[in-house]
Amino acid sequence: MAALARWCVRHRLAVVLLWLLALGGTGAAAAVAGSAYSDDYEVPGTESGRATQLLREGFAHLGGDGDTVVWHTGSGTVRAAAVEQTMTGVLDEIAGLPGVAAVTGPYGGRGTGQISRDGHTAYAVITFDRPAEDIKRAQAEAIVRVAEAAEGDGLRVELGGSAIGLTESGGGHLAEAVGVAVAAVVLFLAFGSLAASLLPIGTALVGVGTAYSGIVLLGHTMTVADFAPMLGMLIGLGVGIDYALFIATRHRRGLKRGLSVTEAAADAAATTGRAVVFAGATVCIALLGMLILRLGFLNGVAIAASLTVMLTVAASVTLLPALLSYIGMRALSRQERRRLAEHGPQPELPTGLAARWSVFVERHPKLLGALALAVVTVLALPTLALRLGTSDQGNDPAASTTRQAYDLLAEGFGPGVDGPLTLVTRVDGADDKLALDMLDSTLRATEGVASVTPVTYSGTGGTAYLTVVPDSAPQSLRTSELVDRLRTEVLPRAERGTSLHLLVGGVTASYDDFASVIVGKLPLFVGTVIGLGCVLLLLAFRSVGIPLKAAAMNIAAVAAAFGIVVAVFQWGWGSEALGLGRAGPVEPFLPVIMVSVLFGLSMDYQVFLVSRMYEEWLETGHNRRAVRVGLAETSRVINSAAVIMISVFLAFVLSGDRVIAMFGIALASAVAVDAFVLRTLLVPALMHLLGAANWWLPRWLDLRLPRISIEPPECRAAHERLDEIVEELEKEQRHDVRDIPG
Repeated sequence: MAALARWCVRHRLAVVLLWLLALGGTGAAAAVAGSAYSDDYEVPGTESGRATQLLREGFAHLGGDGDTVVWHTGSGTVRAAAVEQTMTGVLDEIAGLPGVAAVTGPYGGRGTGQISRDGHTAYAVITFDRPAEDIKRAQAEAIVRVAEAAEGDGLRVELGGSAIGLTESGGGHLAEAVGVAVAAVVLFLAFGSLAASLLPIGTALVGVGTAYSGIVLLGHTMTVADFAPMLGMLIGLGVGIDYALFIATRHRRGLKRGLSVTEAAADAAATTGRAVVFAGATVCIALLGMLILRLGFLNGVAIAASLTVMLTVAASVTLLPALLSYIGMRALSRQERRRLAEHGPQPELPTGLAARWSVFVERHPKLLGALALAVVTVLALPTLALRLGTSDQGNDPAASTTRQAYDLLAEGFGPGVDGPLTLVTRVDGADDKLALDMLDSTLRATEGVASVTPVTYSGTGGTAYLTVVPDSAPQSLRTSELVDRLRTEVLPRAERGTSLHLLVGGVTASYDDFASVIVGKLPLFVGTVIGLGCVLLLLAFRSVGIPLKAAAMNIAAVAAAFGIVVAVFQWGWGSEALGLGRAGPVEPFLPVIMVSVLFGLSMDYQVFLVSRMYEEWLETGHNRRAVRVGLAETSRVINSAAVIMISVFLAFVLSGDRVIAMFGIALASAVAVDAFVLRTLLVPALMHLLGAANWWLPRWLDLRLPRISIEPPECRAAHERLDEIVEELEKEQRHDVRDIPG
């Protein structure tokens, strides 16, 4: 690493130009290729997935996205001549727009049941000629403009559906700008140098920008979820600025010790740079753990996020040393440069609050450890109420047209109309058709069913479907119970004596199937990620206790983060005030992605904190001193890094996207708990209580493990000397008769 840093300093212009070329080249290629993201989260092999596939095979015209136009009158009815004339003209105009295959309205007998019983609300179904992910935003915006032009004189028009959702304005790049601005302020306060504070941000932006364009190109070769670029940017900005902060801090320390700019950069790379590479590797391994789930869209998310982390790490250990060489001694503040010139190099000793806190933890480990454990337990309690499910437009912000349309439909036609169930089957002969005709009355008598549409047969008569409207909302537990009741009781009885095999699809069915697949694979996934992380820490720190504590701390951080997510998004504590929409279930894929990301980010602080303790332990062999010095010297930079990461993550709440906001709040919560409760309180308290047992490793295991470490060569030499001393002491104790009892 030191050699790499020296090379980057000597060839700094070439390094900067190569990174700018990579950024510009991938950006140009992405602009030419365009995006090809997917919002198809179906899981192959589930019953709802098979129902969707069978429906597409038998009814090709149903393959396009279906959206709705909803209109409402406070006085009079939607059957009034003026309203009917206005909305008929609107629907005819929409039917002539590009991309629209058909429009089914309530007038003229074309749309039976599309007017509410009180006559105040009606809706029309817009069928596009392609799926939602293939519809251009301009096409959806044209429909919105036509519909909104009809509003007035007591007539209210709202629109809903996946394509219409594309027109909802988000926060643009406001989230990234706010996060970066806060990070710049924190860095300036920490460094006191404008030049030094801008370099970590510039390094992170180059790495993340290159990765963002790379994700755009990746979408043309594999399935990449539509939220993957924002998720990658969220993670990349957080870890990228933090990694550069750690290296720049070590570089500044070297300058204060009297090292030249080149040697300070080399020393930072040989010490902190190693930790950055190791921490980045743990994040990537945790993210790539999603591949074992074998879910197409999660594979794309894992690779996209890992690509972002890899490029931010690469920028931190190559581009940053080159940029640091350009600013030279200006990496220090004016006051620091003046002090260095007047008094010469001086060792940088931990002082102030960090030193006092380290001593305080050393003196009261039991009390502080118990306090930290109580805080984490309270925050994690809501996790016990976690309910997985996919949010829909009923969770959108109250002012959005999609939420307004959703609520109008629920009020006028019942909550189930926003998420009907589709029953589809193959048909073979008259007996099957007779059974389907009789099924109508059976379904109407089933608990939880509000209405049933007549059976519709395909052109060949070989496939049929009917729609069941529940009497409860799509995200309601009652609707999930209805799906189970249909699958296990009602439909099996109706199929007896026939060749029918009715499959239940639709919104709630697909959500429940998706969640059950994720939950079923979650134990294997979590075990794999934690196991790999523990192996890495075992190899790095040559200790059994360090990996086990790290695993426990990471699980605690994840549990606390999910507790906060449940309170905000599932219970709705402040969600509407924050512009995050109505309370609803937590996304099924959130636990998988969050475990990956949080485990990786938690490893960062574990590595940076314990690596300094380990360095001191190798030099002195004194556990209390190692923990005290390690905490005192790293707590300030870890807290600064945590504030930056929390600010970046919370800024993404401004994105206007519920899923991204959920990620942002979960990540910010986990980092806050991890940095301010676990790493600066619980971990050092436990390490004081455990003493030398922190660094225990069975001799037989030590001999068999490969030697990979994150400390510089001089610390490895100290490690070897420490081993020799311990071995000599063991020999002396074995031969000392005074130690033999009796």
